[in-house]
Amino acid sequence: MAKHRIDRRTLLRGLAGSTVAVSAASLTGALPAAATDESNGRLIPQGHMGIQLYSVRDKISQLGFAAVFEELSRIGYREVEFAGYTQGGGAITPEQIRQLLDDNGLKAAGSHRGLNDFRTNLEWELDVAETLGMPALGTAQAPTGDRTISGYQKAATEFNAWGAAAAARGIKLYQHNHTIEFSFATDRPDVRLYDLFLELTDPRYVFLEMDILWAYGGARKYPGFRPVDYVNAQPHRFPLFHVKDGVSLPDPQQGNSYLDVEFGAGVIPFADFFGELKGGGRFEYLWEQDTGPSAQPNPPGSLGAAERSYQRMLNLRGDR
Repeated sequence: MAKHRIDRRTLLRGLAGSTVAVSAASLTGALPAAATDESNGRLIPQGHMGIQLYSVRDKISQLGFAAVFEELSRIGYREVEFAGYTQGGGAITPEQIRQLLDDNGLKAAGSHRGLNDFRTNLEWELDVAETLGMPALGTAQAPTGDRTISGYQKAATEFNAWGAAAAARGIKLYQHNHTIEFSFATDRPDVRLYDLFLELTDPRYVFLEMDILWAYGGARKYPGFRPVDYVNAQPHRFPLFHVKDGVSLPDPQQGNSYLDVEFGAGVIPFADFFGELKGGGRFEYLWEQDTGPSAQPNPPGSLGAAERSYQRMLNLRGDR
């Protein structure tokens, strides 16, 4: 058994290194040495650094949760956010996943589920969240594809009901943004949909996970706001961040307006964003990279990207 663990770690470290590291180094330079002082201007608390598992989906599919959790724990991550409960890694139960989390000193920060999962199987979703010890459960889908005032009113009614059911079991229901949520209602071009969703949903029951890159994308495509101002206005409603970096696409209206890259290889002013956060919130900082540097659907060297991004997040400093 011990020999299997050593072999597996050797395999993981081989998979973590790749030519991706060379391309990232060309963008960012060598990694700084990890600091040991927990204060000293550090902007992201080490104990609240996590990862959205979609970022390493290729390795989970190849190796399974057990091997990937072991490697993430070695890197230093302490929290994970799920993007499905198998991710191509084979049949596994929530109880088995919980045991693997516990074995590797990891906690489940949340999970991305579909709107139809909540509509058709909400109690089961909450059961799984409880089994995994998740304090929050969410979706990466827009509240609705109907970008009218009435469409968002109907969506808010659904979210309020789901959120109340989740709150009754001590769980926070959250919605994760892309850029489209920052656009304007098709029947009221003076009403920003993100503002409308915040207004229509009950702050006791409905929370937000700000994907920082896509929020900056929203500000680039649909100007008129600063992402950090939303958090500072209602910090208790933003328990989770997606700490995702990116480079600007030539056309601001293309896609989400940015192409995501490893943390530290992009242009998002994270030191400014985190440095401006006011008190009143307790945040979890989850690294995510949707695609590889060449926009491959399954990023090569994803564990290497996860390690380099972790170190850069750890060493992010504000003004001293």
